[in-house]
Amino acid sequence: MSGPNTDFDPVEVAALSPEEVEAARDAALAAIAAAADLEALKQVRTAHTGDRSPLALANREIGALPPQARKEAGQRVGQARGAVQQALAARQAELEVEHEARMLVEETVDVTLPYDRVPEGARHPVTTGSELIADIFVAMGWEVAEGPVLEAEWLNFDALNLGPDHPARTMQDTFWTDPAEDHLVLRTHTSPVQARTMLSRTPPIYVVCPGRVFRTDEYDATHSPVFHQVEGLAVDRGISMAHLKGTLDHFASQMFGDGISTRFRPSYFPFTEPSAEVDLICFVCRGSGVLDGQECRTCRGEGWIEWGGCGIVNPRVLRACGIDPDVYSGFAFGMGIDRTLMFRHGIEDLRALFEGDVRFTSAFGAEL
Repeated sequence: MSGPNTDFDPVEVAALSPEEVEAARDAALAAIAAAADLEALKQVRTAHTGDRSPLALANREIGALPPQARKEAGQRVGQARGAVQQALAARQAELEVEHEARMLVEETVDVTLPYDRVPEGARHPVTTGSELIADIFVAMGWEVAEGPVLEAEWLNFDALNLGPDHPARTMQDTFWTDPAEDHLVLRTHTSPVQARTMLSRTPPIYVVCPGRVFRTDEYDATHSPVFHQVEGLAVDRGISMAHLKGTLDHFASQMFGDGISTRFRPSYFPFTEPSAEVDLICFVCRGSGVLDGQECRTCRGEGWIEWGGCGIVNPRVLRACGIDPDVYSGFAFGMGIDRTLMFRHGIEDLRALFEGDVRFTSAFGAEL
């Protein structure tokens, strides 16, 4: 019976020679040191510690050696692989620190700079304009009144002394709803709010009524089938045209600046008697009609701008709403909010107020 074979030649396995193992280790250490970033280090890790790396292949060859040679070869390969793993861990830590430092420099965000990812919002000028007008009258002790946009025919017309044959009742001016026997319309003015107020309250009454109204107008630069009005109503003992004039002068100066006043021109409205058109002194040329030696474009050289209508409440309207005209009198006025904003901000096309272009509304910011 023969004994164990103790004769061997470790050189027969070339991958396990000290020179080859050292060469593989040194190559790995050099590649690790040369890795400039974490991605490059990841590729180095695969090349020098993966299943097909030189040291991994050498480790597989240990089993081919005689038992007496395996210990020495295993220690040699294990030390080499351990040195590579330590170098990888150290370089990984270094590169992670460098990466974080670079991110702090390259991706720094100055939170004090204006941001533009989400544009700043803006309230619509009609909304803020309506609120400004309401605030002016609330500061004078008035109240804000509201009503439905779908209104009864009687409140929209009959209560305001617009008889059955008045042209405003025709389809050319009014949006009527179906069926016709319901006698409902989209309100053509905010005057029905005044009628509702007089029917439900006892004088003294001081209310301002801003809101949306509807008429069958063409849609162009100066007309719209949907627009906004503000109407005011004062009913008390001894109300006169002088009170109306003072109220509108104050309203005009608050909207367009100090020194802006109004004038009255005789006119006719079924719900007021006497009635007047309200003109606003031109806030650009200050009534001169001339600007920089040329005719003022805003007022076309007239020095005045048509603003709205007004008058003393017709006794028939007071009586229809249950108020004794022998005891009380009142005044009423109405202006277009859209038209007022066009004057105030130099808006040339009425359609800009209704088309929803954020580039238009953003110019007004959060408030007027």
